[in-house]
Amino acid sequence: MTPLKINVLVVAGEPIGIPGGQDQTYPFYVHPHYYWLTGCSRPGGVLAFDPEEGWTDFRAPISQAERVWEGAEGEAGGQDVAGLKNWLEKRQGRPLAVVGANLPRIDGDENLSERVCRELQHLRRPKDEDEVALVARAVEASARGYALVSEWLKPGVSEREIAIRLESEFFLGGADRTGYGTIVGSGTNSAVLHWPASGRRMAAGELVLIDAGASIEGYTADITRVYPVSGEWNARQRDLHAILLQAQIHALEGCQVGVEWGDLHTRTAAELAEGLRGLGILRCSAEEAVESEAIALFFPHGLGHMLGLGVRDASGLAPARTQTRTFAGARLRMDLPLEANYLVTVEPGLYFIPALLNDSEKREKHAQRVDWDQLAPWMELGGMRIEDDVLVTPQGPRNLTAAIPK
Repeated sequence: MTPLKINVLVVAGEPIGIPGGQDQTYPFYVHPHYYWLTGCSRPGGVLAFDPEEGWTDFRAPISQAERVWEGAEGEAGGQDVAGLKNWLEKRQGRPLAVVGANLPRIDGDENLSERVCRELQHLRRPKDEDEVALVARAVEASARGYALVSEWLKPGVSEREIAIRLESEFFLGGADRTGYGTIVGSGTNSAVLHWPASGRRMAAGELVLIDAGASIEGYTADITRVYPVSGEWNARQRDLHAILLQAQIHALEGCQVGVEWGDLHTRTAAELAEGLRGLGILRCSAEEAVESEAIALFFPHGLGHMLGLGVRDASGLAPARTQTRTFAGARLRMDLPLEANYLVTVEPGLYFIPALLNDSEKREKHAQRVDWDQLAPWMELGGMRIEDDVLVTPQGPRNLTAAIPK
């Protein structure tokens, strides 16, 4: 980025009120750019930068109401955010970039703001030792829950019951939040990519897909595993899981410094296509399945994303890239070469999604590539995804979630 003499505001954000909820608000999540720079998770703060004077940390003072209702103690630190108005008035006419959360009544230069935001996002991609340690703690708390899943699973148990037990173990293991909404999908629900746990009760012979992770001090784990409800795989489940697991292992091994993420996704998609061809579901070659995007009928999402300060942390495009590209029919959340100390998820999946497979246009387009009669009995299986959290190092990938059985 060419050095520019501009002023920058990095904004923490404000709580959002619940409609009709009087003084209630949704849980507050400070903007990660602000938190990464300040270590402060309070709302209302603004970190201001002047190229000649450096940084000024404006924070909202702790109110009397916070002390009474929430038990807040001490002082907020920094300068009173009320002083931001005077700070800005002294710099009127200078270029201003505003990043982070929205700041009402203050408009920054849109192009400059986007440029600074992308640069800051790129700076946040490599994780330092402290950040990796926090994710490792979140993984440890998550593993406590995953270790007990097999004991909880049985026909008749509900998705929500599994989610409650899992999250309880996360918190007992030291989590202060879940990293995202816990996904527990059984039967055909396992093919819904972001299925929230419901009251549906699992049946013998079904699969359950669990995607959940603990969060500690804003840093989160992101883990997906799939289990047979009855404790044993049937033939179709076993065959599909073997294909997926092998492809995931190869993708993990591919997380090397300098590897293009889009290329790794494409290689994984080709391996999954070859597996589906072996099952008789695809008639075409793996190469044709990738080029025609037929594999996206079964693997419609990206191989993974960056992880750290929140799920999908600092994903996006490499600095010189401006347009999101499609790889094997999927639009990826990250399109960049891997670098040392990048922390990424590796989460290939295979699904039988009615909304895709019963789409008339897609059926016509891939009429000769998919054996639709052979596919029919697979539809009741649902879907599978396996996800690990991997640190890219010069010595090779380090799988932080390797101890959680697959």
